[in-house]
Amino acid sequence: MKLIAGLGNPDDKYKFTRHNAGFMVLDYLKYRWDFDYKFESKFNAEMSKINRNGETLIMLKPFTYMNLSGQSIIAVMNFYKIPKEDILIIYDDITMPVGKMRFRAKGSDGGHNGIKSIIKVLGGDNNFDRLKIGIGPQLNLPSEVYVLQNFTQEQLEDLKEVLKTAQSAVETYLEQGLQSAQTRFN
Repeated sequence: MKLIAGLGNPDDKYKFTRHNAGFMVLDYLKYRWDFDYKFESKFNAEMSKINRNGETLIMLKPFTYMNLSGQSIIAVMNFYKIPKEDILIIYDDITMPVGKMRFRAKGSDGGHNGIKSIIKVLGGDNNFDRLKIGIGPQLNLPSEVYVLQNFTQEQLEDLKEVLKTAQSAVETYLEQGLQSAQTRFN
């Protein structure tokens, strides 16, 4: 069993903001893989338990808001006994341009509050897989303002291509592992 979590904020006003890139990837996978989300109050998240190529996947969109994403993720990990080696976190990265994405095996939070929350609930352990979706370059705005703005129309066009590529990237990750996904998509 694997957990694939996309990070974002649940309110409609955040739907097309840069900080919701993780939610957007999961929504695209829902569309392409044909499954539905259901709100699960015990996890404070929308989730779906699906079977893909013989493996059970939990697709998770935490509704804790970005800064507390770890609360929902650790609740699912504990309930289903999923080790950190079997989680993939998909989230926005302000340091990469729109149109780029990158797999990473471990690392710091990079100033991202959602990742900071996950590392905190894992007791400081930062050794989990990630797929970062570029949302930069950051304009002359504080990062907390920039990430909560909607993508521009031009950026949305670039993002559409990233979503298609992210589907292939996640499929490669699931079928062939992190190293193959990094080699092919980084």
